[in-house]
Amino acid sequence: MNKIDWKRKLGSRKLWAAIAGIVTGLAMVFKLDESTISSIAGAVVSVASVVSYIITEGKVDAESVKKAAETKANRPKDQKGAGLGYIQGTAETVWDE
Repeated sequence: MNKIDWKRKLGSRKLWAAIAGIVTGLAMVFKLDESTISSIAGAVVSVASVVSYIITEGKVDAESVKKAAETKANRPKDQKGAGLGYIQGTAETVWDE
């Protein structure tokens, strides 16, 4: 059985648009006022934006760390750094051994 990639699914704008549509439709069915419906739809879209941003930045950071590790692994043993390396594109620093 295939494993579900929840990070990718939760980062999908299509999923969050569908959820906003369902929530808005249910709000109309239960005859909530228009301002409440707008607030709910806005909250769903805001959460979707934040979740998508966090997942995307996590993937970018993971790729940066992976590239830095590959670069370090491929570097000749006699060319070690001065003690502190910087991974481009992130605010993280890595200690050279």
